[in-house]
Amino acid sequence: MSALGRLWRIHATYRRFGLKEFLSGKPSNDPRPRGERLRLALESLGPVFIKLGQALSTRPDIVPQDIADELAKLQDRVPPFDSAQAKVLIEAALGKPVSELFATFENEPMAAASVAQVHGAQLKNDDGAPGMRVVVKVLRPGIEAKVAEDIAVMYALARWAERVSPLARRLRPLAIVAEFEHILTDELDLMREGGNACLLRRNWLGSPLIYHPIVFWDFTRPNLLVMERIEGISIRELDRLRGMGVDFQVLAERGVEIFFKQTFRDNFFHADMHPGNIFVDARNPAEPSYLAVDFGIVGQLTQDHQRYLAENFLAFFNRDYRRVAELHIESGWIPEGNSIEAFEGAIRTICEPIWQRPLKDISFGFFLLRLFQVARRFNYQVQPELVLLQKTLLQVEGLGRQLYDELDLWKTAKPILEQWMRDRLSPQALAQQAKFQLPVLAQALPRIAERTLRELERGEGFGGALARRQHAALLHAVESSGRRTRWALLAGSLLLSGTLLLTLAPDSPLLWPVTLMAGALFSGWRALR
Repeated sequence: MSALGRLWRIHATYRRFGLKEFLSGKPSNDPRPRGERLRLALESLGPVFIKLGQALSTRPDIVPQDIADELAKLQDRVPPFDSAQAKVLIEAALGKPVSELFATFENEPMAAASVAQVHGAQLKNDDGAPGMRVVVKVLRPGIEAKVAEDIAVMYALARWAERVSPLARRLRPLAIVAEFEHILTDELDLMREGGNACLLRRNWLGSPLIYHPIVFWDFTRPNLLVMERIEGISIRELDRLRGMGVDFQVLAERGVEIFFKQTFRDNFFHADMHPGNIFVDARNPAEPSYLAVDFGIVGQLTQDHQRYLAENFLAFFNRDYRRVAELHIESGWIPEGNSIEAFEGAIRTICEPIWQRPLKDISFGFFLLRLFQVARRFNYQVQPELVLLQKTLLQVEGLGRQLYDELDLWKTAKPILEQWMRDRLSPQALAQQAKFQLPVLAQALPRIAERTLRELERGEGFGGALARRQHAALLHAVESSGRRTRWALLAGSLLLSGTLLLTLAPDSPLLWPVTLMAGALFSGWRALR
């Protein structure tokens, strides 16, 4: 279909489902709720628009809650493409017939979604006999061109909406499309998904909590991913798990532990933890563990974001609303000029009602959602990675309480957060940071000083004659204090060396000689002053 034909179909869908109110703000004559009409419209427009709706359902900071709840019902109910096409794509990617690549290959797909579908297969052993069972994930034929065409149409519609509707401008449609394009582009690169799977596997290898499948890189290409086939029970099969005697409390608490360790210990979390991607190893019902699949969407945080989350959670559970407000100001996410007292009062307003519930009913995800919502009134700029984490946290919480309704997330999360804070601020951690940062500073400072002196000599920065007088005075000061400076630098370097030895090697025989030399040099420096 041409771009013009696609636009015409979108326009017809827009009229058919009475979506004018999303631009004008005026209620539609259609009696169905607006969220339902939007969901049905996206379903009728096909896979790429369905995925846009799915992405929007995780952004209640952008779309109203009633619409987000309705869009969460969107499912990738996409018919599979012909297995003969799948084989052609596999053979083109790997350069061999499927019969040579695999001992067995299942023509009937195990699953089909909007971007790819999955077939079961078996690798060949060295002797040609059937070996390990694997899954073969293949991108849909022509999906890249289809996605590019629909994304271009979405950008055109977003630009038009921002021009004609103040209501649409507040939702920032261009930014939404750009973010969606980034997510979808990542999903179209199966090499990237394989890399995500490998890092998660490395982080958790040998853990009794979760298992990640092996990626077979010799069989993996940008449009093809071959991974170990896991043998587990879908988390959806609760009655089956219950019948096997699985301890749901252990399973729920382990899910929470996995999430918080991925977020804070590893800073790399699986961000698509819906029930279709989670399986259970129930061979030991008293100690059940998880099996994960589908690693197209992952999340990472900056160190500042990690600290923000950890301190916010700790302050929230200590009811220290002042600290929650200060963290937002310190981070720069709430612009200066806002009143800390006013922001603290707004936070108290949303948090105190939460505390009226039993501790087992308090939701971390709901707390973050309400925090983001109230912060927007103070010109808070949404951080996409934090919203992705909030969405994942809500999924983990929802699943955990479905398994065990007495789940106390704080009991599991608090020790992890406190340990992370201790590790981050320990002398060893600070010394490790200094180890990497001091050489950079040592190289950068002379260049900064030289550049500053040259700018002053040219009369830049403070104005001609004044700059030259300041430059002359600075040179005189540098020349007259050069000897003192060298003594101070040498003494400071020895003192820093002594501090690092004290932290990293307290039993070193060099510790006390270095410390004594530093003291003697500082005494000499003071005598020169």
